Amino acid sequence: MPHDGHDHQTPPPDGWKHSGVRVIPGDSLDSNTAQTPGMNRAAAINAARVGAQRIWAGTVHIHPDAKTGAHHHGHLESVIYVVKGKARMRWGERLEFVAEAGPGDFIYVPPYVPHQEINASADETLECVLVRSDNEAVAINIDIEPVEKPEAVLWVDPIHRAP
Repeated sequence: MPHDGHDHQTPPPDGWKHSGVRVIPGDSLDSNTAQTPGMNRAAAINAARVGAQRIWAGTVHIHPDAKTGAHHHGHLESVIYVVKGKARMRWGERLEFVAEAGPGDFIYVPPYVPHQEINASADETLECVLVRSDNEAVAINIDIEPVEKPEAVLWVDPIHRAP
């Protein structure tokens, strides 16, 4: 047993050369994935590309002043990291809640939560990295009549109390 006390898989005959670490160039992402109107998703990490079993990762670009249709991702959890631009997220049964995120911010979307991504900038593309809890490309577009004025929700947890 290795000195760290954890089990390790026996290396394949090539010593992990072709089944170990993978570097996926940013200009070779796969846009043949589930799409939602108003955004462009591209896969970097999934089962088909690298054999991932429990994770999906890729990018999302939303054009200036654009918004996606309402959708959810089934049983999957999603994490969105804002690289560039200003994201406005709406969520809820009628998209009645709203919050904004900028470069360096993370957004967490729990399973089955109806949501909509909005580029809050009129002149800059919103660029994000997206990670999901499974290698499935689940995007279920739904027809929702959104409320006209959503309620702003600020980040609050046991450490970060309401202002």
